[in-house]
Amino acid sequence: MMRCLLNTIALLLGVIAATANERDARAAEPKAPCTLIAGAKVYLPGAVASDIDVMLAEGHIKAVGVGLAQGTCARVDGRGKVLTAGLVDPFTGLGLVEVALEGTTVDTDLKEVHQDPAGAVRAAVRASLGYNARSIAVRVARTGGVTSALVVPTNGIISGGAFWVDLAGETRAAIKREPAAMTADVSALSESRAAAMYVIDLALKEAALWTQDRGAWLKNQRASFANKTMDLEALGPVVRGEVPLLVSVDRASDIEALLALTADTKVRLVLVGAAEAWLVKDALAARAVAIVVDPIIYGPGSFDQLRARGDNAALCAAAGVKVLMSTFNTHQVRRLRQVAGNAVRGGMPWQSALLSVTEWAADAFGMTGYGRIVVGAIGNVVLWSGDPFELSTRVETMWIDGREVDLRTRQTELFERWRTLP
Repeated sequence: MMRCLLNTIALLLGVIAATANERDARAAEPKAPCTLIAGAKVYLPGAVASDIDVMLAEGHIKAVGVGLAQGTCARVDGRGKVLTAGLVDPFTGLGLVEVALEGTTVDTDLKEVHQDPAGAVRAAVRASLGYNARSIAVRVARTGGVTSALVVPTNGIISGGAFWVDLAGETRAAIKREPAAMTADVSALSESRAAAMYVIDLALKEAALWTQDRGAWLKNQRASFANKTMDLEALGPVVRGEVPLLVSVDRASDIEALLALTADTKVRLVLVGAAEAWLVKDALAARAVAIVVDPIIYGPGSFDQLRARGDNAALCAAAGVKVLMSTFNTHQVRRLRQVAGNAVRGGMPWQSALLSVTEWAADAFGMTGYGRIVVGAIGNVVLWSGDPFELSTRVETMWIDGREVDLRTRQTELFERWRTLP
């Protein structure tokens, strides 16, 4: 009995000691490995430079220059290759949609059974609570050089908060900002335009009143609001100008109406679709309104896109509008670089197209330090075999938060499994 007790105590002490040693070892580990990418062609803000070294450490870009000392960093040969900031798709369903035609795997919409009869305003919906960082689509998106994305809820006139994710890791730590935007829709697919504009106008005005004078309402000293107070609370960051209102709209007259509706307010607009934005490009530039476009829409696709044209992105960028680009997809996010290449085909300068899927996309949603290769920026970078907008180019290596990311997908794993038949 005594020997058994002594053995048990010795075992427990050993476990405690091993646990302490493991904890101490983890504490001594750096937050992220140090990597030196040497001799690459690097796209820096406002310039392109060859034979540049970039050092990643502690999740950030620590140094950019020529002939940087390697020290204890792992060295990656970048000679003959291209290094850019990681690409960003600003309108996706990543992590919220697994199989589009299987309702139980779609979490972008507030299902009818759970919403009020009108279902128009659902600003308080936190779609991020349904985010699946382990989604197969996330791994596929990385193969196209995409390191971050904005994930958006859908349907209703005000659909809820969009959130920013980095495409690495398998936990909710991948969510980097929530909300990063509030989504809305005034296209013909939602309601009549007048009704949709009224709903948005009323919600924004009530949110401003709620922000200024919620105390009176709590004391029952003012009339009730038409919208739920939870939704008004969620709209607070929008009316204070802290996050943008991301509105799906194509027709030029509807864009003009939104500009008028939000005039003399702090509301920041980012327009999605914007097929006819070229018609009002000067007004958009004057208000510093960014747009998210699909350059492959080069003609009438609906009655809202009668004046769509293939050089929409080029014309707007030339006028000073910050043009972002999206695949507007979940399972084809890897095609973002092809989308940007089509903008170049339509006349957009190559450098502007790269900015549209990196720096400008990050800036539109307040993601400081993303989308650029400068000292102190987030360590989300991609090493390409050549021009990233050429379809023959492939991703050589990707880092997110300064760590190299596995580029294998379910497809490549199946290929490796079955490439040699018994």
